[in-house]
Amino acid sequence: MSNAFTVIPVPGPGAEDVVVATSGPDAGAVFTGTEDGSIFRVGEDGAKVDLVAQTGGRPLGIEFAPDGRLLVCDALRGLLWVDPASGEVELITAEVDGVPMRFCNNAAIADDGTIWWSDSSTRFGIARWKHDFVRNTRTGRLLRRDPDGTVTVVLEGLAFANGVALSADGDFVCVAETGARTVVRHWISGPRAGTRDFLATDLPGYPDNIARGSDGLIWITIASPKDPLVERLQTGPMLLRKLATMLPEALQPKPKQSVRVVAHDTGGALVHDVDVTPADHGASYHMVTGVREHDGRLWMGSLHEPAIAVYDL
Repeated sequence: MSNAFTVIPVPGPGAEDVVVATSGPDAGAVFTGTEDGSIFRVGEDGAKVDLVAQTGGRPLGIEFAPDGRLLVCDALRGLLWVDPASGEVELITAEVDGVPMRFCNNAAIADDGTIWWSDSSTRFGIARWKHDFVRNTRTGRLLRRDPDGTVTVVLEGLAFANGVALSADGDFVCVAETGARTVVRHWISGPRAGTRDFLATDLPGYPDNIARGSDGLIWITIASPKDPLVERLQTGPMLLRKLATMLPEALQPKPKQSVRVVAHDTGGALVHDVDVTPADHGASYHMVTGVREHDGRLWMGSLHEPAIAVYDL
């Protein structure tokens, strides 16, 4: 894979997120989940793709736990443990305060086993994600599950809560607001503990998954560039927003085709803006929704593509 940008097909559409194994027997391999519930392991050189598990739902965010298991945010089933060695799938939780989650999306795991994750909407599930995005319901949440199993709602009122990432020091957690084009930061410890601010605002497009890289930076996918029509709809009368989502699919606003990720340091400064034109590399790919920086390479996933991609920084 000498090209700067390489697309690696997987046997299923919508390889939405990616995670790189940094230790153990699968070190260097990349894991992703697809629309049909499959979890795949992709060899570091992209030559071999193996099915390791079936969630029975729609896997989105995917993380490695310290014990080698995968933490999977399944949009239909909730939080899951997946053992990549045996394929065993275990439900962690599907509810918050006794109410089933509508849209479990992305997560991060702290060193002590605390799980931070997003529930994008309390009104719409993944099949109608555009409804929540355009209607701007702001019902997204950031949630926390302590090692003893206690689940807490940490932040509410988020504009389509999406990617989640922890700082290297564990002093703050970030959650992307796709609808608002921001990354919200919740302080866990230190003098600002319990407060919130922004790691990034006015992003050049709509953020999806985010992840802390091996470089310590917070990498943010830009699934689609800023759309003037969507911006107007989100602040227009609710009747107009509802009508827009009731139009035939062909007439609804669509994500613009692009491959773009940005990286911010812990102070919020922009460090990288990677805007790739796949055609320049003899490839076709769009709508990046997952990203992992590992040893100078960017691995990417897409909500729609039957493939993952890798870009040499």
